[in-house]
Amino acid sequence: MNRLSVHLRTALLLVGLALSWGDAIAQPALKDQIVGTWIYAAVDMVHPDGTRVPLYGPNPQGQASFDGNGRYILMTARAGQARFASTDRMQGTPEENKAVVQGSIAHFGRYTVDDASRTITFHIETSTFPNWNGTEQKRPFTVTGDELTWRTPASTGGGIAEVVLKRAQ
Repeated sequence: MNRLSVHLRTALLLVGLALSWGDAIAQPALKDQIVGTWIYAAVDMVHPDGTRVPLYGPNPQGQASFDGNGRYILMTARAGQARFASTDRMQGTPEENKAVVQGSIAHFGRYTVDDASRTITFHIETSTFPNWNGTEQKRPFTVTGDELTWRTPASTGGGIAEVVLKRAQ
């Protein structure tokens, strides 16, 4: 093998390593990519046939916030919920209370991210749905630019719940 060939191969190897190393440096860890506040863009039930049903209407309201220490809080609500007849929230009618429960969800606690499986696990401390208190929920997720998407494979309702959030500006 001549010297030029060896030098050329070495140079190409070094360029390849530099590019790979540069890509690794340019891309922060997944946990770091989700830190911040996110605004809900969509929360849809995706059925096996591909049809979508918005779970909180076409314009869900809410935020999800992830801090750098592994704590999170999220709140999701249906836009345009009817006001209660009373100004005292403790005096809601059964129908008003049902609409609020079915039109919103919130929980907080700790979260962990697994880079290898690209999953986030919510370690739920407290939820507005008490059955979730003290549970863990693992969800595959992606971050693309200023969009965070996770899917809930074991969602109730006969499909997969897909949550799409946009980074708050």
